[in-house]
Amino acid sequence: LEVEIAVCDAWAELGIIPREAMLKIKMAQCNIKRMEELLRETHHDMTAFLGSVADNLGEESRFIHLGLTSSDVMDTALSLQMVEAADILIQDIKELIAILAQQAMEHKYTPMIGRTHGIHAEPITFGLKLAVWMEEMRRNLQRLTEAKRAITVGKISGAVGTYATVPPEIEQKACRKLGLAPAPISNQILQRDRHAQFTTTLAIIASSLEKFTTEVRGLQKTEVGEVGEPFEAG
Repeated sequence: LEVEIAVCDAWAELGIIPREAMLKIKMAQCNIKRMEELLRETHHDMTAFLGSVADNLGEESRFIHLGLTSSDVMDTALSLQMVEAADILIQDIKELIAILAQQAMEHKYTPMIGRTHGIHAEPITFGLKLAVWMEEMRRNLQRLTEAKRAITVGKISGAVGTYATVPPEIEQKACRKLGLAPAPISNQILQRDRHAQFTTTLAIIASSLEKFTTEVRGLQKTEVGEVGEPFEAG
């Protein structure tokens, strides 16, 4: 709905949609229950969505989805969701980096055994181990920032991306309103290598976290006992 309204606003700037209609369009809503009813009838998610909005909006609904294909809306909306998710994860990573940095300094001189393939090697400090993790998470932060940039794009280029029914100017205006960059070139969809980069980055980050937690689990084994989880009364 946010994407549809942004596109309508762009059309209004070009004088295609009357400004007075935009006052009502910006108040449009989607009734999810009605959408589900229409979906059972139409078996088409975008048609069901538009039908629900039309029921709510009335006559001005004829301007909704003007010149668009389903992927214009769904792919651009997915980008908005992924950007929002990336912002949450980026903040989480920044907090983890700060905690690891603090603990690395606190345990700068806390000695422990260094191991190669689990076998005793030279002495290290617990701070060094945490500093290694901190630096890895810094790289993960950079990876996720780059992946977010790759997915911060929208596509409003009509069926198969030819702009035959919607001019590039609408795409530029609508994407700007949504905080996205227009995809330099698209066809029916936003190209999925962007999504692949994003999900692959999440997998790399998850593998780092798995490594950290497995190490903590190993170090707190009864026969090792070098670290332990804190417990409180109760």
